[in-house]
Amino acid sequence: MFDFLQGYDLLGAFWVTVQLTLLSAAGSLVWGTVLAAMRVGPVPLMRGFANAYVNIVRNIPLTVVILFTSLGLFQTLSINLGGQRFETINFRLAVLGLVAYTAAFVCEAIRSGINTVPVGQAEAARALGLNFTQALTLVVLPQAFRSVVGPLTNVLIALTKNTTVAAAIGVAEAALLMKEMIENEAQLLLISAIFAFGFVCLTLPTGLILGWVGKKAAVKR
Repeated sequence: MFDFLQGYDLLGAFWVTVQLTLLSAAGSLVWGTVLAAMRVGPVPLMRGFANAYVNIVRNIPLTVVILFTSLGLFQTLSINLGGQRFETINFRLAVLGLVAYTAAFVCEAIRSGINTVPVGQAEAARALGLNFTQALTLVVLPQAFRSVVGPLTNVLIALTKNTTVAAAIGVAEAALLMKEMIENEAQLLLISAIFAFGFVCLTLPTGLILGWVGKKAAVKR
């Protein structure tokens, strides 16, 4: 029944999906944290930039963002992110697009966590002589992260599924292989079930593990 799978690198396609997810998750966590810090910061220009970025990017379809990285950055501006091969360039552009898009949601999740930290915590840190950056990184953010493990888990799961959009610019991940197999094989339902099961295997353990971590790390108030 599964003979048609021969000749297709199913594990390789899902490995590309995992790589896209991990790299994009790391990048969006960093950029999203910076955006959250800017949104709660004392500098009006930075607050305005972060607020505009989040509200604009969240309302742009991810497909448009991914296509812009390829058509706009690479083909128009010749930005290849240090890649030489076409496959490498597209992979890096996809990561960039996913980071830019997902960071907006990470920012809002972290900002909601910052809002759960009592104001007295920041005031006490400032009273001890810490500046805004020190108070944020040493006092506020550690508590905020503990309270947003759950929301960040949801963002990570959504990111895993959003990696399928990278197929639009030719990244050889699971969705692109699925499209190729459906075009070549007369096994639509079986192929769809295989790839659905693959994504369940990626997202379900992530939700269970990080859900347990979130309960352990939750701030008791």
